[in-house]
Amino acid sequence: MRILVSGGAGFVPSHLCDLLLGRGHEVVAIDNFVTGHRRNLTTLQEHPGFSFVEADVSREVPVSGRFDRIFHMASPASPIDYVELPFETLYAGSDGTRLLLERARADGARFLLASTSEVYGDPAVHPQVEGYWGNVNPIGVRSVYDEAKRYAEALTMAFARYHQVQVRIVRIFNTYGPRMRPNDGRVMPAFCSQALRGEPLTVFGDGQQTRSFCFVSDLVEGISRLMESDLATPCNVGNPHEMTMLQLAEYINRFTNNAAGIVYRPLPKDDPTRRRPDISLAKAHLGWEPQVEFEDGVARTVAYFRTL
Repeated sequence: MRILVSGGAGFVPSHLCDLLLGRGHEVVAIDNFVTGHRRNLTTLQEHPGFSFVEADVSREVPVSGRFDRIFHMASPASPIDYVELPFETLYAGSDGTRLLLERARADGARFLLASTSEVYGDPAVHPQVEGYWGNVNPIGVRSVYDEAKRYAEALTMAFARYHQVQVRIVRIFNTYGPRMRPNDGRVMPAFCSQALRGEPLTVFGDGQQTRSFCFVSDLVEGISRLMESDLATPCNVGNPHEMTMLQLAEYINRFTNNAAGIVYRPLPKDDPTRRRPDISLAKAHLGWEPQVEFEDGVARTVAYFRTL
């Protein structure tokens, strides 16, 4: 198949491109390098089935030829990015989603939206199931991401209902692995970078807020399976193994032999207190669940950060 991946120079999308190329598909990636990085394309550009277009999908999709599949993965995806790039985040979810859905409609392509667990906000239901409508502050600092993704989901379903576009929606939970930006503000690269510099790890609040971490190779496998499934409603893809931020910090310090310890800072506004996916739908419809053990994933991630 010929496949378009928006945001292809980003952390998760570049791994998705690797997977698709490995399965014999032709892949065209598009990115404007607002948060993506050229180093993520290094191995991809050596592949004869890969091509790259530098462009902003919230403005145009300047790629010729018909596509069979379109993965909309483009968006800033970390709290630091939301603050620095609010409009880019909103436009990727709104205009970018619309333009790529219109392209999918014109091409007769199947479309997959990369949504997020952030649509659940600070959840009152735990673990989070796809039928939960969420608890989101629509005017908070994080809302530019949360609401952009919620709108993108609504727009995607409208194209399915009224234009008969084949759509898939993945709700991605916390993901980690090689190619993350060291300074992107998410907890795993922050902890790894601080530990490797011999600095104390910064824990916000009392550290009892939880996250569930999925290694990137598991995530992109789940995304690929969802695209090729018959599931046309949102599907959680993530690792249900939950841990507190304090537990994570202590683990990273032990793993890296960092003796600098931990420092505490005030909890950011609207930071979710709990995050854990219910993956019953993914298990039943995709035959998917995480395979990479946390210890192995951390080892691979730390090894990557040592090279930077």
